[in-house]
Formats: sequence, C-alpha cells, structure tokens
Amino acid sequence: MMAYKKGVRHFDAGEYNLALTQFEKAAKGDIDPKRVNYYAAESYRLSNRFAEAAPYYQKALEAGSIEPDAHLNLAYALKAQGQYAEALKHLQQYVDSKPTNKVSLDKAQRELGTLRAVEAIAGKKTDLVLKNMGNLNSPGSEFAPVIRGEELVFTASRKDVVYKNNGLPMLGLYKVKLNQAPDETGNTAQPFSNNVFQGDVNEGTPAFTKDGKAMIFARGNNGKRKGGLDVDLFISRLGSDGTWGAPQRLPISDSTAWDGSPAFSADGRTLYFASNRANGAGGIDLYRTNMDASGRFSRPVNMGRDINTPGDEMFPFVAFDGKLYFSSDGHPGLGKLDVFVATRSQGVIRVENMGQPVNSPADDFGYVLMEPGKGFLASNRAGGKGDDDLYFFDSTTPESSTTTIAQNDPKPDAPKIVRYFLAGTVATNEPTPAPLDSARVRIIDEATGEAVAEVVTGQPGTFGKYPLQEGKEYSVLAERRGYLTRREPFTMQGRSIPQIFLTKPETDTTFNVALRLDKVELNKTFVLENIYYDLDKFNIRPDAALELDKLVTILKDNPTLRIELGSHTDVRAPDAYNIRLSQNRARSAVDYIVSKGIEASRMTAKGYGETQLIVKNAKTEEEHQRNRRTEFKILEY
Repeated sequence: MMAYKKGVRHFDAGEYNLALTQFEKAAKGDIDPKRVNYYAAESYRLSNRFAEAAPYYQKALEAGSIEPDAHLNLAYALKAQGQYAEALKHLQQYVDSKPTNKVSLDKAQRELGTLRAVEAIAGKKTDLVLKNMGNLNSPGSEFAPVIRGEELVFTASRKDVVYKNNGLPMLGLYKVKLNQAPDETGNTAQPFSNNVFQGDVNEGTPAFTKDGKAMIFARGNNGKRKGGLDVDLFISRLGSDGTWGAPQRLPISDSTAWDGSPAFSADGRTLYFASNRANGAGGIDLYRTNMDASGRFSRPVNMGRDINTPGDEMFPFVAFDGKLYFSSDGHPGLGKLDVFVATRSQGVIRVENMGQPVNSPADDFGYVLMEPGKGFLASNRAGGKGDDDLYFFDSTTPESSTTTIAQNDPKPDAPKIVRYFLAGTVATNEPTPAPLDSARVRIIDEATGEAVAEVVTGQPGTFGKYPLQEGKEYSVLAERRGYLTRREPFTMQGRSIPQIFLTKPETDTTFNVALRLDKVELNKTFVLENIYYDLDKFNIRPDAALELDKLVTILKDNPTLRIELGSHTDVRAPDAYNIRLSQNRARSAVDYIVSKGIEASRMTAKGYGETQLIVKNAKTEEEHQRNRRTEFKILEY
C-alpha cells in the first residue's frame, strides 16, 4: 500500500516516471489492480508513451475499471501500435457509453470516421525516401529540426539533469554543421548557445526571424508544476559580438498554459505557435500573431476550426509557397500525430494528410523543407535509434512532397463535391420543449450582416433546409411574440467533410440546430453560467467576460428589455461586507455591459450578499464559487 500511495503522490506532482516505479511495486503486492493499472497507463500516456500505455489500460478494464476515458485512451494507444481494428472497437465502446465531456466525445466521433477510413488514408503515398540520421540520433530524443544557414539546429534530450516526467534527460537546443549528404551528418553537435542553455529546465523548438538576429523558443517543464503548464515562449537576440543574449519571456505567452513549437512565416512577419490556452477548439491549438517593425507582437489569434480540432495541433511550418504544414491527432491520420498540409483557395481551407512514408502509426512531426521535395522531420516510428529520431527525406520529383497520389493509380482522384445545408427547430426552453410555430427565423452571414435566408416556422416548429458555404460564420436568429429573441452562432469552420471520407462524386449533408426560446415573464430570473469572481474580488475575469458578452447579445436582440443584474456572494465574510462586495460585483458587470454599447438605463445593479445561497452549507471551493454567481431578472419588456 505504501508504494501505491507514493506512486499517487508522484503522479499528482507530474513525476510520471517516478510514479511508474512505485506502481510496478504496488502491482506485485496485488493492490487494487484496476486503480494501479489505470494510474500506470495514465503515467505512460501523460509522458507521451502511448504505445506502452495500451496493456495497462487493458488490464485496468479487465479488472473492472469504470474510468470514463479508459476506452478512449486505450483506442489511441492501440492506434499508435497500428492495431486499428482493436482501436475501433474500444472507441465505439467509449461513444456508446454516452460520455458527458463534449470535447472528448467530438474527438472520439471524428476518430471513428478516421479508423473506418484508415485503409484509404494508408493508400495515399508519395515517392519520398526517408533516411534515419543514424550518426546524429541517440537512444534519447531528437526532434524539431530547423535549418539555419549551413547548420541544423534541433532539440535533444542530452542535458545532465533527468526530467521526472518521462525519465529522459532534460531537453536543450543543439547545432551541427550539415553534411553535403544531410542524412550522413555526424554526431558532432554542440549546445546552440551557452547564454541560452539552462541545465535544469526543458528548452526546445526554435524559430528564427528572417534576418536571423532573433530566436523564439520554448522553455519550461522543470517539474515544479504538474503537466508541464509552465512552458512559455522566450526570445533571445543576436548581439553585435555574435553571441546570443539572455532569453526574455514573450508577453504573448499565457502563464497558465503550455505554449510551444513556434515558427515564422516565409516573410518573417507572422509568428505561428501552439498553445492549450483557454477557449480553443480543444487540446493544443495553433495560433498566429503579427510582429511589427519594432519587434512587438499583436494579440494571438486562434487559427480557426478548419485547422484546429478537439485534438492536438502542433509544430507548424510555413513553406516558401505559403503552404502551412503541421502535425495533428485530430485530423484523419494513421497514427497519434500525423503531418498535414493546409492550403487556402477562395476563402476555403483544405487540410490534407501527407500520406506515407511521411506518416506512420507512430508520432510524425516537425516537418520542415530545405527546398521542394527535400527536408527533415521527426518520428518515433519503429526501427529508429531511440525515442524521437530525426529523418531526412528526399525526392527526385519536384513538389512531390506536397502531392498525394493514390496507391497503384498514377492520377489523383477528381475532387468530390459536397453541398451543405442548415435546418432546425424552434421550441420552448422547458424541461419538455414544446414546438413553436409562427416564429421568424433568419440565417445571417456574419461577414456581411445580411440575412441569407428568412422563414416562419410551421406547425411542428421546423425550418429549413438552406444552403451554406464552407468556411463561413453564420448566426441563426429566432423571434416570436411573448418570447425572448434568441441568437445561436453557427460556424462552418471545421465542418467540411474530409475528401478521404467521401465515397460518391456528389454528397448532400444537412446540419440541424435546435433553438430554445424563453417565455417573457416579469421578475423571471436567469442564472448566467460561469459568471464567477475570485474570493474578495469584483473585477470581471476573462471567463466571465465571455459569458457577459452573451447577455450583451440578448440585450441587443431584445431592445425593449430592461433587467436587474444581481450578484451574490458566499458566506466567508460578515454580512455587511458581502452586501458591499456583491453590489460592487453587480456594478462592475453592468459597467462592462455598458462598455459594449448597451444603455445604462436598461440595467439596475443589485447586490444580494449571502442572502440567497444556492448551496446553504458550502464546504468546498467549488460549492462556494457556485454561490458567487450573477443573475439577471426581467423588469420590463
């Protein structure tokens, strides 16, 4: 039992390799096999050793584990071993369990389609030849290759300090002179810069500005915070004496998130990077930020759901022709991470799997080009020298690295056509919704503000179907006398069906939306979800701002609505103090809404203190936070 408890402590600290040692001891003592094996599986998964996790997930399930994500994670672990049929079986079991995590469910449903089409994906091949850089690679990890002049700069686990997460040496930046035959480059690598090198943290994934005088890279993972959340982007500048300056943290980094794998556009004006910061598509997403002439960066922008998925998107690279290469486990692929290429044509983004031999059942990532058809990537596929290895790829056919050709078919298939439509229902927002006829519904193109369709619902409260365009943003507006007007955003980003899934020359697909309208009743109260405040604070947090923006939309769509905005506290202060605090919170929420263009006369701020608790005997922080809520009440309509 002692070994199990030690293992859990290491696990909670993010020290997964140390945790595994203890769980192995606990397993010999026959300590609760479903828990021990699940912890061991999670330790392997969270230290990016998916294939090794598979037998432990299987043992945990055989012992009766009911962990909600066990089948999902086992499916990915089996996929990393190329066991597609078994992965499909466990993925289906996960979906059939009706999980409550919407992001994970979306990810699983996309992966079901991928596994059913995996033979078609495997049939996509290029004439590239991959060569393991055996002289350079080691039993450790080498990845994130970048070409700088005649040197190859890369990330490797070669420091003296061991990372407790995965048991490998800490990561650092190294450089080596490229041989004329790149795959024969020798193992004479040196630390990239002593001024950048820090022995007790992970450093890696460099990107250089066009003039070569500044480097952006990721630094963190010293084991002090669970899950590697202390990874940030840093910048080092090349001095006039030829040495790199002390790294400075970039302000665009999110201190609560993982930020890494930066890359510059070909013109050097845009920085791309990966981050799992809040309000993304799920997992790790790709972001972009523009750099001005003085080296300052704009606010990062998520690259949208045509690129980003509920899975992970990482390691961007922008080629000379503007194509974006990146790795993902959310788009249809052969393994955990596959390499994809994204192109834009007439406003529509197409994402295409690079096919074999670039991709395999393992992790394939860090794809960069020296010239068309020639470059480097990293992979932990079978047959390498260690964990992640560097590979050189070459082709005798120009541009073949961006062309996918079906196996045994010299001509690419003609693109298949998909037509997209929107339909839906309008009903009352009640536990048992009742269909609403005579509701006016408008589908609005957000880019122009114009309605592309307008209809009145019939007896069953239905409408549709109306054509939509790929890549566009819409909103669906429903209004009916006696009900609050409701607006639902609808995006076509990320909804395009990948060509690999299409079996017919032409396909029609219809999306359905369900709009629920609230009946207007004076003094009716609505709880604003996720409008929370930190203890003793009344400033509007970023997560609260997102929810208040929804109330701004309601007020704009219902111009005669006048409301009371009420704020409530928990009990951890004197009554009088809580009344003042809640009044300040209500006022700050009203002020925020006014700043978005709503007239102040339409709102009244009211602080209720602790007089109307939802959880009367709250003990946990989560229960106290439920009491620290904000509501709005209809005063006039």
